[in-house]
Amino acid sequence: MKLAIALVLNAALLAVLLPWLRRQWERAPAWARGLLAWGLAGRLLVGAWRGWHLADDALFISEQAASVTRLLRAGQVWQALFTDEVGWRQQVITYYGMSNTLFMAKILGWLNLASLDSGWLNGIYLSLFSFVGCWTLASTCGRLFPRTPPAAAVVAFVAWPTVVFWAAGVAKEPLLLGSGTWLLALYLQLFYGPGSASGRGWAATVAGLLVLAYVHFFMRYFFAAPLLGALVGLAVVHLLQRLGGARSRVAQVLVLVAVLAGGAWAATEVSVAFRLNKFTNQTMRIYAHSLEMSAAKAHIEYPDLRPTAESFLRHAPQAALNAFTRPWVGESWQPLYVAAALENLALLGLFATAAYAAWRKRWGHLPFGLVAALAIFCLVLAVLLGLSTPNLGSLNRYRSAVLPYLVYLLLQNDVAALGLRRLGLGSGQHAPGEEPPAAPVPGSNAPATGAVPL
Repeated sequence: MKLAIALVLNAALLAVLLPWLRRQWERAPAWARGLLAWGLAGRLLVGAWRGWHLADDALFISEQAASVTRLLRAGQVWQALFTDEVGWRQQVITYYGMSNTLFMAKILGWLNLASLDSGWLNGIYLSLFSFVGCWTLASTCGRLFPRTPPAAAVVAFVAWPTVVFWAAGVAKEPLLLGSGTWLLALYLQLFYGPGSASGRGWAATVAGLLVLAYVHFFMRYFFAAPLLGALVGLAVVHLLQRLGGARSRVAQVLVLVAVLAGGAWAATEVSVAFRLNKFTNQTMRIYAHSLEMSAAKAHIEYPDLRPTAESFLRHAPQAALNAFTRPWVGESWQPLYVAAALENLALLGLFATAAYAAWRKRWGHLPFGLVAALAIFCLVLAVLLGLSTPNLGSLNRYRSAVLPYLVYLLLQNDVAALGLRRLGLGSGQHAPGEEPPAAPVPGSNAPATGAVPL
């Protein structure tokens, strides 16, 4: 019976996935196909390798997931869905409140029905989810914002090397990034897509948004809260603009900040878990534990950090800077640290390019409200990660779920677009996910439809 269920589930997955992949390949321009292949193949290889060699968190969660799978195979679906207790090495672990470890164990418990408890297959499933979410967002951005370089979203979300490496396998990052990017893709389609505000498509989009928001929040709520808050703020900006307000850029930023601040205040009234003192104390505990574990290697340290709002605000600029600049080149010669340092050099180059483009008033063509919302999200996450994660290896892994959004913002300006075209990325081609341009009628001087101006 277990084998029959696994065969049916995998056949259903392939029946949906393979036609979808073929459509994406056929619609992708020549420059995007190599990035698509790299983003998919890289994730699958890393996912299978990590699943084959389960260790640390992945092993801990997979062993708990086995007890959830046993409940499912015994027909105890309700208990598997809502249990707060899982088995682990002849012990019973009870979780209280929100736990992303328990949430992921339940997801893996369901995936075991298809994988027959195989770690490498679970790694492939999660890697596929990450890829589909990232490619969907990249193609949606290219379709909805044709004046921005379509290669910017593909490079940032699909092909950026450390994202391919970290957002794969039996880990929380693939679920976190996949749900966040897919969520943003549906949101953009709902608010910026032509004719998307009515009919069954609207209902399906809203249902998808709710499911993905649920997954995203329970995977890592302190990542999800800034993103969801920024998107709610952007929806308020849309509403005010329809009513004739929030036209200026300053007004849009103020609305976004006000919505985020109001959401933070409301969260403290709903649960003590979101109170400021609870947050600062918990962050300090995480910081102190990570600092202790990292004492013998390169790490970030804030000697004057205290569990107060004033201290956190005072350290926020340094924390945000550390999140995207550490480790420095030469700070450590371990391979992963060297790769992270080289990535940080590339990020500094992109920051310089974006600053030059802004000085030349060539900052790009994305809607300002969307740029502001994503920039605020990246800034908040940079501060949180920089304050709570002194271990540079963990910092590099955690930031993989926010880094693509930052890279997209840094690549969408006109100066970066020129550089991408010179690299052969996006030059004279339609956006990924868009139907190829129709051939012009012989003898006609009209341009082919579907072309994307850059």
